Amino acid sequence: MQRSCGVLLWRSAEPNCAAGWRQRCSAMLGLGAATRVYVATGATDMRLAYDGLYALVVGQLEMDPRSGHLFLFANKRRDRMKVLFFDGDSLWVCARRMEKGRLHWPSSENGRVQLTREEFALLIGGIDLHATTKRSWYRRDVGERDNSSQRVA
Repeated sequence: MQRSCGVLLWRSAEPNCAAGWRQRCSAMLGLGAATRVYVATGATDMRLAYDGLYALVVGQLEMDPRSGHLFLFANKRRDRMKVLFFDGDSLWVCARRMEKGRLHWPSSENGRVQLTREEFALLIGGIDLHATTKRSWYRRDVGERDNSSQRVA
């Protein structure tokens, strides 16, 4: 496994793997520009699997689990994390258990926090988001058009 810019990659080392997997890396979780990252700020029972996490996204976060966004959950000690992700035709649950240290989990009053891709990379890298300073700069929304490329008639 390799980690690159918040995208998990899997490289096959098996000589008898299918040719498609043997010749290239395959992205398991692709974070495109439209993909959002939502964090459930409370403690989550890590025994929950697909259906339990799906129900938490619908009930607690009030979101659609099949939207293609990432949904993050952590236990009370913040040493385990699960990610729920729908890739278009299947539901993924990825788990992480930290051997040492803890995650610096964000908090909010409404039970969820939306992170940028950069904040997600910092979070899984062990950086405390409260201790960092976010610089402000212009970032165009995903659906916003570039008016400079339009011709004036």
